[in-house]
Amino acid sequence: MQFALDHFLWIKAIHLIAVICWFAGIFYLPRLFVYHAMAEDQVSKDRFKIMERKLYRGIMNPSMIVTVVLGLWMFIANIEAYKGGGWMHAKLTLVFLLIGYHHVCLAYMKKFANDANTKSDKFYRIFNEIPVFMLVAIVILVIVRPF
Repeated sequence: MQFALDHFLWIKAIHLIAVICWFAGIFYLPRLFVYHAMAEDQVSKDRFKIMERKLYRGIMNPSMIVTVVLGLWMFIANIEAYKGGGWMHAKLTLVFLLIGYHHVCLAYMKKFANDANTKSDKFYRIFNEIPVFMLVAIVILVIVRPF
């Protein structure tokens, strides 16, 4: 029994590390979009394209994959405990929306890569705040379990 608990705690720890890395990228990429939208010279624009691509492919995608895989593993391992929890349904909905946000970031990144961005730096400043609310809600749901 202790081995199973230790195993679960390792999965949970790695899951949390992946969540933190994913959110670091999710917070930083739209901030890069702000600066990219403000850039006027081609050298800066090209530099932002490289930074955005490396952040998305090197940090955000792997972190999202590890987060989802380990989250599903923990969910399936404890499905009976989570079935009736309304907080879990709400959390999973937010995670699903966060995955959507992640892919919207990809769409914007591709527009920047093709020099086809039509959004302003002000738009990206607002866009950058969306995951903050998701993170706050997810943490409250997981820790407090209000329903």
